[in-house]
Amino acid sequence: MRDIANVFKKLFGLLNIIRKIIINVVFFFLLIVVIGLFSAEESPILVPKNSVLALNLTGILVEEKTWVNPFDAFVEELAGSNSRIPEVLLSDVITAIDSAATDDRIAGLHLELSQFMGGGLNKMKQVGAAIERFRSTGKPVMTYSDNYTQSQYYLAAHADHVYLNPLGMMMFEGFGTYRLYFKELLEKLKISSHVFKVGAYKSAVEPYTRNDMSPEARDANKFLYDELWETYIADLKQLRDIDARILSGDMNDFLAAVAEHNDNLAEMAVGTGLVTDLYSREQFRQEMVDLTGLDDDGKSWRRINFADYLAALNGHKDSKNADHVADKVAVVMARGVIVDGSQKPGNIGGDSTAALLRKARLDDSVKAVVLRVDSPGGSGFASEIIRQEVLELKKAGKPVIASMSSVAASGGYWISASADEIWAAPETITGSIGVFGMLFTFENSLAEIGVYNDGYHTTNMPVLDVTRGLDDSGKHIVQMTIEKFYRDFVGMVAASRNMTYDEVHAIAQGRVWTGKQALDLGLVDALGGLDDAVAAAAARAELDAYDVKLIKPELSAKEKIIQDLFGQALAVLPSSWTARNYSPLDIQVQRILKEVNLLNQFNDPNGVYALCEICPMQ
Repeated sequence: MRDIANVFKKLFGLLNIIRKIIINVVFFFLLIVVIGLFSAEESPILVPKNSVLALNLTGILVEEKTWVNPFDAFVEELAGSNSRIPEVLLSDVITAIDSAATDDRIAGLHLELSQFMGGGLNKMKQVGAAIERFRSTGKPVMTYSDNYTQSQYYLAAHADHVYLNPLGMMMFEGFGTYRLYFKELLEKLKISSHVFKVGAYKSAVEPYTRNDMSPEARDANKFLYDELWETYIADLKQLRDIDARILSGDMNDFLAAVAEHNDNLAEMAVGTGLVTDLYSREQFRQEMVDLTGLDDDGKSWRRINFADYLAALNGHKDSKNADHVADKVAVVMARGVIVDGSQKPGNIGGDSTAALLRKARLDDSVKAVVLRVDSPGGSGFASEIIRQEVLELKKAGKPVIASMSSVAASGGYWISASADEIWAAPETITGSIGVFGMLFTFENSLAEIGVYNDGYHTTNMPVLDVTRGLDDSGKHIVQMTIEKFYRDFVGMVAASRNMTYDEVHAIAQGRVWTGKQALDLGLVDALGGLDDAVAAAAARAELDAYDVKLIKPELSAKEKIIQDLFGQALAVLPSSWTARNYSPLDIQVQRILKEVNLLNQFNDPNGVYALCEICPMQ
């Protein structure tokens, strides 16, 4: 008995230790939250005089951030386990640069791009334009990196001085996309894939039916990415005097240029005009010290980082969007894959996005609406629910302008098509007018392990059961539904764009176009950005004075409490706790996970999807 008592005594002691640990963890957790709340209110951020704005962009450029539960974000950051690729709000970047341009305290701009991951050519062009506006004030723009990726270099090329580490490199890989193909894997697992589509170029389902890219998909990719690459190269030629061989995309040209510099990639970058000079980190530090003088610690140059500068603007963004004028042009963001139901920002929910449009329609102060689309598409049903709300806005006498960002294809084009006007950037990826359906059944996989399905049904109508497969009559009904949906899609576009069915069909079939090409084909009305679309909406509503009002989803009472509590605490965590370097492997893994996760977003009630297969999901 004594032995048993000792066992229970030790067990109780262990549980007591665990209890104390948990209590201490909770105590310190709440202590950090309280400190964060007080610090956020009592420690105003000051901009040092004669300082440099360090534009340290971490992640991808987006126009609407993906919603993340603040509590989850706080715990993940505290534990150092956050694997999500970070996002940078495009409007914040432009606000910071434009404000710094007229800020007497700011002496220059440092593009710190080592953790910048791109985010759509049209978005990078907007940042580049803001950098050019900054340069026009006479203030210098500097950038330094150990290496430059293609996206990083696009912004770096706007700087007055581009410095590279002597052991660094820069080379252009071009534009394009690679995908994983699963046909052989599905065959080995004896999973039956049932694919239905309309459109010779609608290749979204190819990864499940082939082991490589079809000739049609390759042709569509070439047509699209060649034009985007030409735009990228043309911009660089205007910005810097770069050896044509480096921009040719020919490996022989590249190797010849490298050979002229003794196979030293860094020296080649200087000799061909890619960078201004090769600097060690200390050399760059000294140059920046010469520009600003030493900081208060006497160890580095005077600077303020991007996030701190935004916080120091003292409500600049809030005042910019304040309700000063009675009449409003509303902006509704639609970013991400289109999914049925209600979704948080980062995905487009058919119900939730329709609710935002309805909110704008019922707001008497809103006189016109801009639907800002950044989406490769998704659920056909959800797309139509959103489009119906666009029609209701028009019935209410409120003009609707569709404004396309980096991507507005398939379902993204569906929700745009019925707007009064469609505006796109020249680099927008759009079109992809086509539909598909897909489902997997596991009857052969189950049979392999000795599991079978049998039973009785009162009719011979097809029954959707992933354990039974799909007979010919079932396949016929699904294909019939897909073809009908495609006819509806083409017919809707034809009616909306004042084109004939045959005219739309000729440029549809899943074919993808740039915004510039889409303008020539009649799929969009004008080229321009969000500001141009807002101005067009105001003009249609005959507004001389107006404010822009962003229609946001409302948080529940519980979400507001969590946001206020943990959002502020997260903001004051030491940067050394939350900083993380994202390697190219991290980014590749995230890309693969996005492809796999896409299957979980196939929730259309009719199993019909309008999704662009080659469009980047950012």
